[in-house]
Amino acid sequence: MNDLLPTHLDIEQAAKAVYAAMPATPQYSWPLLNVALGTEAWVKHENHTPTGAFKIRGGLVYLQTLAQLPQARRVRGVISATRGNHGQSVGFAARRYGIAATIVVPEGNSKEKNAAMQALGVELIEHGKEFQESREHAAMLAERDALHMIPSFHRDLVAGVSTYWMELLRAQPDLDVLFVPIGQGSGICAAAAARRALNVRTRVIGVVSAHAQAYKLSFESRSKIESPVSTLIADGMACRVPDDASLAVILDQVDEVIAVSDNEVADAMKLYFTATHNVAEGAGAAALAAAMQIRHRLQGQRIGLTLSGGNVDHDMFAQILCRPDAEEQQQQALADNRRVA
Repeated sequence: MNDLLPTHLDIEQAAKAVYAAMPATPQYSWPLLNVALGTEAWVKHENHTPTGAFKIRGGLVYLQTLAQLPQARRVRGVISATRGNHGQSVGFAARRYGIAATIVVPEGNSKEKNAAMQALGVELIEHGKEFQESREHAAMLAERDALHMIPSFHRDLVAGVSTYWMELLRAQPDLDVLFVPIGQGSGICAAAAARRALNVRTRVIGVVSAHAQAYKLSFESRSKIESPVSTLIADGMACRVPDDASLAVILDQVDEVIAVSDNEVADAMKLYFTATHNVAEGAGAAALAAAMQIRHRLQGQRIGLTLSGGNVDHDMFAQILCRPDAEEQQQQALADNRRVA
């Protein structure tokens, strides 16, 4: 995997591009989360970046490389597909380096994420019923219009994202395990790269949506498997087709992959707000959802969680805050059963 993962030097070079545009994000151990989990947890707050998600780091590094090409090799514009956070990353970095950017999103994509991308100056195109169709359309437009297609996974993207895992693991080098959501793989591959760069023994557990299990099924079978997507809340993990390069790294580097349901993710989003007053989008809360699911296995361990993004539409978040807690739901179900009996 040496050719797919950035080296320690690659990550240090990437950090220069990242920190020229934004500061490091904080990591906190929140008492109420520790009580809920029954162990010591450290949350890396990537919801505190200028775009509200970790993706900005990779975009800054990738587009800086493009901007530094000799004049004869410079691109006329870039294009990519996204459900939102990757697109904001591209938009932020493209504006910084003076490059035109086009983003393709699925039909019915988050209105607030669409608005955020447009505010960064991207040309937004809606096409397809899900991410894979959007990506295929973006590839067609790249060929037709001679645009540079930014992939969902690339060594430069991973190098940029690795900077946040380096921040966390340098601040807390004795973490026993990291929980990392899997979308197209840059986040979890970056965690593996940082672990290797710092030579720590921290286990890496990947998290997928139970309603988008391509990476989990592929991890378990040790081969690429497509799987349908039906998640209504974790759009950042709505992957139908695994990326070949990221899957190769995951098979080599990741210790375990866990699936979390939309209900578990919603509970985690609400818990983040009630325990820390931080807003988490679906994928952003997935790491916490997974830790809550296996908390009986975590007693006595120190764990790392990424709150990888906070870009959730306000209507959805309002509904989540108003839903009963998991314990309240269980009590209501018991009461309903008693009435039926």
